Amino acid sequence: MNNIENNLNLDKSLLILDDDDVFRNRLITAMKRKGYEAYGVASVKEAKSSLSQKFPKYAVVDLRLDDGNGLEIVSLLSKQRSDSKIVMLTGYGNIPTAVAAVKEGACDYLAKPADADDIDAALKAPYSSSPEPPKNPMSADRVKWEHILRVYELCNRNVSETARRLKMHRRTLQRILQKKSPK
Repeated sequence: MNNIENNLNLDKSLLILDDDDVFRNRLITAMKRKGYEAYGVASVKEAKSSLSQKFPKYAVVDLRLDDGNGLEIVSLLSKQRSDSKIVMLTGYGNIPTAVAAVKEGACDYLAKPADADDIDAALKAPYSSSPEPPKNPMSADRVKWEHILRVYELCNRNVSETARRLKMHRRTLQRILQKKSPK
């Protein structure tokens, strides 16, 4: 193996594009622990600026961003670096966007909340196969809880607005929020 090929195999650069600051920062920390040279950006504009300097080997890209669509970055990165491995993340999963993400160059498509182990497995899986199912997946109750909390935070902790958006009664939402998170 020559030096160029060896350097490409050692490249552990990982771009994390997500407009949720808390999630992005936690994911950067977790992926650094897994050996990646992780760094993050919060918008399509920041991602383009970052890509003008360096095209990373790996990327984790959120679909819906405040200033655009993550598919744009997936397309740009996969065209510039054919050996890239890109995982698309979204809280709004559906089949058409999954197909579009893969067509643009993503190797996998994960629904939020995905943890660092799931993302790492997707990034390390060969293109020809799917990653193994998670060893310790979140329960359905936990996924529901995480979704409710995310919408609650996006609504600036406004119970009435959150209840409207989730199409549930306000008192029901209040009872759910008062309970401890499920395992």
